[in-house]
Amino acid sequence: MISYSLFDNTFLRFIFVGIFNTLVGMAIMVVLYNLVGFGYWLSSAINYILTSILSFFLNKYFTFGVKTWSFKMIVLFILTIMISYLVSYGIAKPLVHYLFVDYTSKFCDNVAMLAGMCLFTVLNYIGQRFTFNSTKYYK
Repeated sequence: MISYSLFDNTFLRFIFVGIFNTLVGMAIMVVLYNLVGFGYWLSSAINYILTSILSFFLNKYFTFGVKTWSFKMIVLFILTIMISYLVSYGIAKPLVHYLFVDYTSKFCDNVAMLAGMCLFTVLNYIGQRFTFNSTKYYK
């Protein structure tokens, strides 16, 4: 049976992994956007591709303590990342540009990337709880 308590020990481990991943990801995104000159979508996408690989292993073993492997787990993980990413960044950019209409596009994009990261964390946690817990019971 799947646990419906969202805020248990796994939540604290997920936050710890998330803080580490966020620091690495923000560094990647800021460097790619501000120094390399990649756009909003490319910078954030590269960040999530790279940090999602790290996140999969850290959350699988450390956060949720899953020792088994299944194709379903990998597919659910990828779908959760993709949906969380598209929803988070798809909402963040237009919202921030609307709220900060008098600011430069570069400023708004940087704020939107930060806002997108926050929203992504919430959506991803909920999705990963389901992903790693469901694969324990539904192989």
